Amino acid sequence: MSTILPKNDKKILPIIAILSVVVPLLVAILMSFPQSGKLGDLDVSFLPHLNGTLNSATAILLIAGFLAIRSKKIELHRTFMLSAFVLSSIFLISYVIYHFQVPSTIFGDLDHSGDLNESEALAIEGVRSFYLVILLTHIALSTIIVPLVLLSIYFAFSNQIDRHKKIVRFTFPIWVYVAITGVVVYWMISPYYA
Repeated sequence: MSTILPKNDKKILPIIAILSVVVPLLVAILMSFPQSGKLGDLDVSFLPHLNGTLNSATAILLIAGFLAIRSKKIELHRTFMLSAFVLSSIFLISYVIYHFQVPSTIFGDLDHSGDLNESEALAIEGVRSFYLVILLTHIALSTIIVPLVLLSIYFAFSNQIDRHKKIVRFTFPIWVYVAITGVVVYWMISPYYA
């Protein structure tokens, strides 16, 4: 793998550390505001479907990247992994725009009232627990993946291959899990979109 970035840990690692805190914090802050059409009449109803597609494509690219590196196809691996990074970044932007514009959808809320009535809760009682476990692990790991992905990319492009290999042992399975559970969450919540 050719070096694209010079090794500059003293500059890059603090930037990665800052981004690793700022990105999840910014998303959390944006989500804490009441969502009520802050972007005017902007129709974002298509974004959950786009997000499901982006997560699906990311998972496929990650697995393709893994298979490429196992076959020692370094340039193909790099292309797949950078493409996965770009799609994940687009997903994050799309996710924030959607949730900034539209109130959160509640799993099981068939009448779109904003809460679960007794009959709705009874209809989904076992499935809701499964959904919440998937959702909460997805959210928790999506915050952890930010620094892991940034470090993995930096180590690869600064030709610190040993460090890259060490960190991708954690990055890869977590990133794949986040991408796949993003799709599962989308499939499970999509019947309840208003």
